Amino acid sequence: MVTANVDIVASVHLIYVFTVCRLSMLARFGPQFLHIVRHGANVKNPSEKPNFIVILADDIGWGDLDSNQPEEKANLTPYLNLMAEQGLRLTDFHSPASTCSPSRAAILTGRYGLRNGVTHNFAVGSVAGLPLSEVILPQLLRKAGYYTAMIGKWHLGHNGLYSPIKRGFDYYLGIPYSNDMGCTDIPGYNLPQCPPCDSSGPQVIRLKRSGHGGCYSKVGLPLIENSSIVEQPLDLWTLADQYKSAATRIIQNAREQGQPYLLYVALAHMHVPLSPHLPPDFSATGVRPDEVYAASLREMDDLVGAVKSASDDADKNNTLVWFTGDNGPWEQKCQFAGSVGPFKGKWQTSRGGGSAKRTTWEGGHRVPTVAYWPGRIPANTTSSALLSGMDIFPTLLSLAGVTPPSDRRYDGIDATNILLNGEQNGHEFLFHPNSGAAGKFGDLQTVRTGKHKAFYITGAAEACGGATGRQQLHDPPLIFDLQRDEAEETPLEVETPEYQAVAERIARRREELLWDIASDESVSTADYSTDESAAPCCDPSLPVCRCDMLG
Repeated sequence: MVTANVDIVASVHLIYVFTVCRLSMLARFGPQFLHIVRHGANVKNPSEKPNFIVILADDIGWGDLDSNQPEEKANLTPYLNLMAEQGLRLTDFHSPASTCSPSRAAILTGRYGLRNGVTHNFAVGSVAGLPLSEVILPQLLRKAGYYTAMIGKWHLGHNGLYSPIKRGFDYYLGIPYSNDMGCTDIPGYNLPQCPPCDSSGPQVIRLKRSGHGGCYSKVGLPLIENSSIVEQPLDLWTLADQYKSAATRIIQNAREQGQPYLLYVALAHMHVPLSPHLPPDFSATGVRPDEVYAASLREMDDLVGAVKSASDDADKNNTLVWFTGDNGPWEQKCQFAGSVGPFKGKWQTSRGGGSAKRTTWEGGHRVPTVAYWPGRIPANTTSSALLSGMDIFPTLLSLAGVTPPSDRRYDGIDATNILLNGEQNGHEFLFHPNSGAAGKFGDLQTVRTGKHKAFYITGAAEACGGATGRQQLHDPPLIFDLQRDEAEETPLEVETPEYQAVAERIARRREELLWDIASDESVSTADYSTDESAAPCCDPSLPVCRCDMLG
């Protein structure tokens, strides 16, 4: 009896001590402590943490995913279709920008370009990249015990401290920027078609004199492993196989080590030049130009399928696979560009100019997105929650039990409940930055809230055929009802009560956000200066910096 009483007293004492400690921690750290308690940041066994695979397609259209347009019966993305059947298809998911570098920076930081400093693309000769003051996803996960690897296109700076291997990735294999930003010996399909590195015809001489001309001729396209160039120019036609082999190897090795991992696969597909498994001279074999894009889409899908299969074999029930895109299709590439589906931006196209990549029309930033996690994400489900690529940052950190730094402001939201529990509430307001067409880079002049979307500026993007709509400022803004008019053809009448109510809400929220950014002490500024010596070059003594360390 005495022993029992002693045990009870001891238990009560332990409960008291635990409660006092918990209240003390709560008083000291506030909401951050609650976040840690709820999401399990103190998991003792690292293998209990989920694995993350983020697959980012390049220049992909919302309509390129078969599941988004089943009536087309294209059957070009069977593996992604299967992933959607076994997971969650996000139908109102948007890239954070409509061009490469700004979109990728926002995905990895959870912040608009006006905060992280990246508002337009970096160049072959860029001396810097994503500001070093920015803390990105792999850095935080690596500190939490994750193995972090990246395959593919980086486009956030390739020199010194700006390279992936210095920004939190344990391993890197890929191209430091877009796959059209360097010459190759056997060029892929493009419009206009670019010459090979070793050509000596007058076109190449002219291009060398002009420096660009739509094609890069002075520097071969490099393949980089960690900090070293292993092939320059690389072979576009074997790149997908190299990425596939590297991805499966990383997944298998992480499983053998029992270590949670982040694998970020930034594909070259569907950016030109396209290099599917077709004979280079398709005209001689009767292959139509539109079949090139279809073959490239199948090749991309096959690569995604291989990554999913390796993940299923290794740790199926503990791995989240998240597929999405960096922006919409590059419309001016005509037959080598993807499908925007029903999001055609007809108001703009009827006035000339493009309505996809580089614009803030739906075709420029609404991207195909699928999330797959057996046993955690309900199978064969669809969500129309308004989400952004910026949400990947807070969501993965939340699932890993990692609290982001509190010395900065974020724009992404934690989408855990949308992925796992079927919640439908996404962003109340989502801003789309100017991305190279109309207006100043990065300015937030297009706003989405619910079914409504407002434009303060339009135009200035090139369409297939070369037409460019003139830049137009809109005051009051154009406002579309996407529920009734997904093609963005006919804006609401300014005099209607619906327009007036929406315009007032949007103007107020836009002013609040711009003030919040202006007063944000954590805002970064990117250095966009260039120097020819900053271009990746394996051997400056040889034409196009040629070398091959792969044998």
